[in-house]
Amino acid sequence: MDIFLTGATGYIGSAVADALIRAGHTVNGLARSDEAAGQLHFKGVATHRGDLRSPSSLTGAASTLDGVIHTGTTNDGSVDLEAIRAMLDALSGSLKPFVYTSGVWVLGNTGDMPADESSPLNPSALVAWRPAVERMVLESVQRGVRAIVIRPGLVYGRGGGIPAELAKSARENGAARYVGTGQNRWPMIDVDDLADLYLRALERAPAGTLLHAVDDSSHSVQEIAEAASAGAGSAGRTESWPLDAAREILGSYADALVLDQRVSNAKATSLLGWKPRAAGVLEDLRCGSYAS
Repeated sequence: MDIFLTGATGYIGSAVADALIRAGHTVNGLARSDEAAGQLHFKGVATHRGDLRSPSSLTGAASTLDGVIHTGTTNDGSVDLEAIRAMLDALSGSLKPFVYTSGVWVLGNTGDMPADESSPLNPSALVAWRPAVERMVLESVQRGVRAIVIRPGLVYGRGGGIPAELAKSARENGAARYVGTGQNRWPMIDVDDLADLYLRALERAPAGTLLHAVDDSSHSVQEIAEAASAGAGSAGRTESWPLDAAREILGSYADALVLDQRVSNAKATSLLGWKPRAAGVLEDLRCGSYAS
């Protein structure tokens, strides 16, 4: 297939592009700048010039190519909604796939019972706009779009994502700083395992599918920070950043970081035969892509 990929130069999108190319698909990546176009050209990805803030610039690729994977975001709900609406309109009646990237933060705190795709939503303020976009995407099935929504956990691997912030603080300050008590749990997923799920969903997921993309781990934030500190050469030292103080700098992002979540991947594994294969975030932090 010839796939239109938004966010193709980003953290998740770059891994998805690699997975698509390995599987024999052609990738057309959205680029809004010469620099982005150059990055895509370097890795053998065709370029479609456009911008999520200009919905009309997206419709040509969405309508003429074989499907869309949307990993890009402006982090502005109203802007993202209009961009997605334009692409869904362009796909209407085509039965082509549209894969949308949401995230587990729409679940809010889950407690000890792992949340599945039927669990009620209680989104963190940072992503309060995402459930409406998820609904719009899934409802496009009624208009002849093979719509799929993926909710990744906290993504790690390739030295990137939120765990990189922990490693950076350990290198710069001698201790990995986390928000809150550190007893909350983060559902994690390796970026290349995540990309494999996108590939499987693109190729085989039925219309209207919603999937959680997490591994089977259930590590506390303090455990993750200790591993980041060890890998950064700071001997496992960590530092708690009180939530009220963090909010003054990070705003609602701080509240998202203290969510306590357990999330099930049973649907993705049973429906698509997906199985996360990475060794895990603790090992990657201690002696893998994050280690000094």
